[in-house]
Amino acid sequence: MSELPTKDQILDWVRENPDAAGKREIARAFNIKGAARIDLKRLLRELEEEGHLTKRQKRLRPPGHIPPVTMLIGAGLDGDGDLLARPKDWDGEGDPPRIVHIPRKGEPALGVGDLFLGKLRPAEDEHGHFYEARLIKKIAKAARKMLGIYRRGPESGRLVPVDKRADKEWVIPHGEAGEAEDGELVEAEQLGGPRMGLPRGRVVERLGNAMAPRSISLIAMHEHQIPVEFSPEALAEADAAQEVGPEGREDLRDLPLVTIDPADARDHDDAVAAMPDDDPKNPGGWVVWVAIADVAAHVRPGTELDREARRRGNSAYFPDRVSPMLPEKLSADLCSLHEGEDRPCMAARLVLGEDGELRGHSFHRGMMNSRASLTYEQAQAAHEGTPDAQAEPLMETVIRPLFSAYAAAASARDRRQPLDLDLPERRIELDEEGNVAAIRLRDRFEAHRLIEEFMILANVAAAETLERRRQPLIYRVHEEPNPEKIEALREVVETVGLSFPKGQVTTTAQFNRLLRGARETESSELVSISVLRTQTQAYYSPDNYGHFGLHLKRYAHFTSPIRRYADLVVHRALIAALKLGDGGQTPEEAAGLADTAEHISLTERRAMEAERDTVDRYLAAYMSSRIGAEFPGRISGVTRFGIFVKLDETGADGLVPVSTLGREFFHYDADSQTLSGERSGTVLGLGMRVMVRLSEAVPVTGGLIFELLEVDGAGAMPGPARRRAGQSPRRKQAKGKIARAKAARKARRSR
Repeated sequence: MSELPTKDQILDWVRENPDAAGKREIARAFNIKGAARIDLKRLLRELEEEGHLTKRQKRLRPPGHIPPVTMLIGAGLDGDGDLLARPKDWDGEGDPPRIVHIPRKGEPALGVGDLFLGKLRPAEDEHGHFYEARLIKKIAKAARKMLGIYRRGPESGRLVPVDKRADKEWVIPHGEAGEAEDGELVEAEQLGGPRMGLPRGRVVERLGNAMAPRSISLIAMHEHQIPVEFSPEALAEADAAQEVGPEGREDLRDLPLVTIDPADARDHDDAVAAMPDDDPKNPGGWVVWVAIADVAAHVRPGTELDREARRRGNSAYFPDRVSPMLPEKLSADLCSLHEGEDRPCMAARLVLGEDGELRGHSFHRGMMNSRASLTYEQAQAAHEGTPDAQAEPLMETVIRPLFSAYAAAASARDRRQPLDLDLPERRIELDEEGNVAAIRLRDRFEAHRLIEEFMILANVAAAETLERRRQPLIYRVHEEPNPEKIEALREVVETVGLSFPKGQVTTTAQFNRLLRGARETESSELVSISVLRTQTQAYYSPDNYGHFGLHLKRYAHFTSPIRRYADLVVHRALIAALKLGDGGQTPEEAAGLADTAEHISLTERRAMEAERDTVDRYLAAYMSSRIGAEFPGRISGVTRFGIFVKLDETGADGLVPVSTLGREFFHYDADSQTLSGERSGTVLGLGMRVMVRLSEAVPVTGGLIFELLEVDGAGAMPGPARRRAGQSPRRKQAKGKIARAKAARKARRSR
């Protein structure tokens, strides 16, 4: 009888020969013959039951092994626009490895959801270990989906898209609409069919009344795939979570910590306190405490709560609801720093000199108790000498020390010169039915800047601590503007008599001088908009490229772990680096930081786009009852197909199609961002004051179309071109509608 190998010997051989590990090959490798094959079969079955081997296509492999030729599904795009893929069948623990599809010339295009057979090759780059996939054969194309309003017809239905970028309606054949009712918001997937004519689709999900006020944010969430529900497993883990006791933690409950948040804040994840430094070596200095909710105490690596939080990446906020990163029991209860409640925290102790410079810092895992939950308005009023009943007892121990420490920190900030770009922000207020009641400018107080500056200092301290400890972390990166954008800015500001230096290393101080020079002029908003468009988009990375806008060499997000996964990652890194107890960063988490950083950068952009689209739709709904009204505003964008105008009253952005500008051709200059009339010489450029009339408002898409009436310095604008002889008013109206729709689609794609 042949001698059987041990289980370890079998596993070692399978790992070395994963693509030839059938039962016959294993028997041949160990010279097992005759009746011994029955015992081998028993051993292999036991290894499968124990989870050491999995069987796929009559081959035994270690769990998580990916064969060199495997079936893949397009899963998303990376920061460079390349297609990321995942194995169709994945049986390993955790997330599958990073797979990037490398296209070759002449191959069919692949997209998210497409199924294809690929050949894998291990690779190595700045992101760490991953696989490159070459296409062998495209198996199936992902069914295209679209969100829209279902309109029932006599012979077939129509799907009217809610996305302004969509260029066609879909035909919904009878029998493919399910139970959808006329005017209902639905999701449909495209059906195969003839190439000519409108696409055909099938309703796959009904989402309710499209015209209901509270459908507006739901549309954006569905369109941008913002998660709505938590998995049952994550909810079960959250429900089972218990309050954390003080054992093993520093007792910080005597610190006069308070939270300062907006009046409508849904959670409280940061608290602050300040006091004079009693160290004789730091005369006039301050000690500032920044205490942050200890989310890592409840959300541990490898749990379903952690997987769900990473999948979401961040919370997304809408006027009528929030899509939180964590279930409500954690985000609004156990992890929220409520007044008078003991709460676990991660706290940064920051030592500031009399000049406001950060002289030292340390991190502590403790138990805190908030003295009060204040609003920005309360804190500001108390600072200005009119405290209310809640703030009055806190004046000497909390309010005055906080603002005095902030005065020192602000002087250091002014010397550092971060980008001083303070654009107005508008807030949408809803009534009880969910309709827009008012649109107001958000107040901007010194209390806001106090919290911002202390949070920035804590974030810097976290990055410095982790670098010093050589602990892997995720940085918040903001790279300097590229030369092309700088040159475009220079072209714009020269048109209003200002200048931006050439041939120098670009600094925030240069931008600030430009902004100060324009501040008291008619060109102030033009310059602010132009400087904003010059900046690159911030992102997360395990590699440090600095933060240009804040003028900092290193920066990491530490202060909002309830709503940002990046901050939770930094908390875990600090716990591991400083040996502060359980829940710290694991080796597996550290190895996957590149993928995590890329993923949460994408989820952040997704949330920002959904939030912006929601605001656009609410604004369009608010404006829809004012068709024909006239509004003052400024030109906020210039394109080949028209100009965008931002209204003074609401901040709403709308398009003036170039086809409506008059009876002449307008030349577009991309460098100076202007449209120039061929005959009249009228020049339309960024920041110019205008008067417009609202001609269309479509709440379901968020689209606004204006007619330009007057331009400061150019007077009244001529009407649109006269119709040709024999052209009926109805035909003219139809053509105008088509032209405006095309212009709106181009506008959406360009922004």
